[in-house]
Amino acid sequence: MEYIGAGTLLAWVWLLLGQGFFWRTDVRLPDRRDPARWPSVAVVVPARDEAGVLPASLPSLLGQKYPGRAEVFLIDDGSTDGTGALARELAAERGGLPLTVACPGEPEPGWTGKLWAVRHGMALARERYAPEYLLLTDADIAHEPDSLRELVAAARSAELDLVSQMARLRVETGWERLIVPAFVYFFGQLYPFRWVNRPRSRTAAAAGGCVLLRRAAAERAGVPESIRHAVIDDVTLARAVQRSGGRIWLGLADRVVSVRPYPRLAQLWRMVARSAYAQLRHRPSLLLGTVAGLALVYLAPPVTLLAGVALGEAPAAVLGGAAWAVMCGTYLPMLRHYRQPLWTAPLLPFTALLYLLMTVDSAVQHYRGRGAAWKGRTYGAP
Repeated sequence: MEYIGAGTLLAWVWLLLGQGFFWRTDVRLPDRRDPARWPSVAVVVPARDEAGVLPASLPSLLGQKYPGRAEVFLIDDGSTDGTGALARELAAERGGLPLTVACPGEPEPGWTGKLWAVRHGMALARERYAPEYLLLTDADIAHEPDSLRELVAAARSAELDLVSQMARLRVETGWERLIVPAFVYFFGQLYPFRWVNRPRSRTAAAAGGCVLLRRAAAERAGVPESIRHAVIDDVTLARAVQRSGGRIWLGLADRVVSVRPYPRLAQLWRMVARSAYAQLRHRPSLLLGTVAGLALVYLAPPVTLLAGVALGEAPAAVLGGAAWAVMCGTYLPMLRHYRQPLWTAPLLPFTALLYLLMTVDSAVQHYRGRGAAWKGRTYGAP
């Protein structure tokens, strides 16, 4: 037991100091200066059955205060709830940036629905006015009026080809408070933002809800055709841009928010499980390694502490308690970012256990032929 405690404490000391300071939440848009000329931008919004969230998100895009030319292209990906008609109604009522609503039809073989919609939106924009930048944003993401202006200013000032912000997700219900901050925390641990943002880094990631992409960089990377099969499209997009020589940046957002509710555990479970095994490239060996790693890093500290106390093994209890304390300390900044009670930090091992079970369930569903299922479509391994 003492050896397990020592191992898990060493793991947490390494994570604290050697994993790109992933636990810090101060990575925000780089310094921004207004460019001498504001480039043209096309806002591409893939949408499938999004009538429930559009009234809270689409007006924020139409109301962008952007000094240059910008238009919104909402691509209705086979919706059955009147998404396209509602988008037109909102544009007629609210005004603002020009809106084009189009439906590309069912995706061709080998394409995911979202990337098929993005392809169609990019093609429409290119035919219309060949924008210099593309803002790829999800239908459940709301933007403050200066969001587009700040993204473009950051991209221009820092000479970036891709600028992505992790939208602030909704945390209103008990399950959202337990799972959502941890989702961003685990993402940052897997893809430390500071590593992503270093020049010539090998770590690449983006947050699909808000991605500003230079069109020339997209064409150089062959996007979206080169990533048409990707279920985790944001990370795959960032890798494609980086590998083609582009500079990328990823950080947290304060003024870009998700309005999609996940009030029940089952909804959050599906959200995570639909892509967890794809993240592991559908490899059983990576699944086993992930389960073992989660168990050692997140479950072993409280188990070692409690077992050490119960068995009277003081060294094991101290080592397990120290590892648990370091774990909680790294989680506090994310809880502050989401304005959640700091006393909930010790619950992180329980949340990690849920994520472990979601990951295993993702693999089970994959081998049952129901992996990566989302809104009526199921995608297998590419």
